[in-house]
Amino acid sequence: MSIYLLKSRFQNLLRPLVRHLHQMGISANAVTHAAGLISLLVAGWVYWQAPDTPFWYALLPLWMLLRMGMNAIDGMLAREFGHASRLGAYLNELWDVLADAALYAALASLAGVRHDIVLSFVVLAILSEYTGVLGVMVGSRRRYEGPMGKSDRAFVVGLLGLLLATGIANANWVNWTYALAAALCCITLLRRIHAGLKEPTDE
Repeated sequence: MSIYLLKSRFQNLLRPLVRHLHQMGISANAVTHAAGLISLLVAGWVYWQAPDTPFWYALLPLWMLLRMGMNAIDGMLAREFGHASRLGAYLNELWDVLADAALYAALASLAGVRHDIVLSFVVLAILSEYTGVLGVMVGSRRRYEGPMGKSDRAFVVGLLGLLLATGIANANWVNWTYALAAALCCITLLRRIHAGLKEPTDE
């Protein structure tokens, strides 16, 4: 089970906006760049400012939701309005990995958070996405299986940000949550490999 399964309903809500953006001449790649750059700015602000002013952790759930929308928008512009390109495919995957890593690592500046756990979560998240992309290389589809896919990780980190901002969570919450999320990334990685190998090819 993964939040990714709700993607089609989310896209239906965004479709009128996507149509309007297309009419304005805004490209899928422009949305991809904007989402990536804003992610880096949000991650940097949270990293440097939130430990002294916990209110700023609330930026994480807010931006995670908005970014999920922008990620859906660039994909819909590409598929449904003819904005697809080979460059766009590279930008989409690279920006996603870079932005995710920065946003997850933003919590590392909180006193008491173990950097080795944060690093493990970041690395395993990257590997799970890389495994998903490799599905295409073995003649399968791009794999999105969970239980800790991109949308699930965004939910987890966003929820942590909200709990930190309200004073409910602390560094130990981050350590335990990231450790569990890293373990679930391992399961996700293995599930994507299994699904990619199991899917029939044309060969």
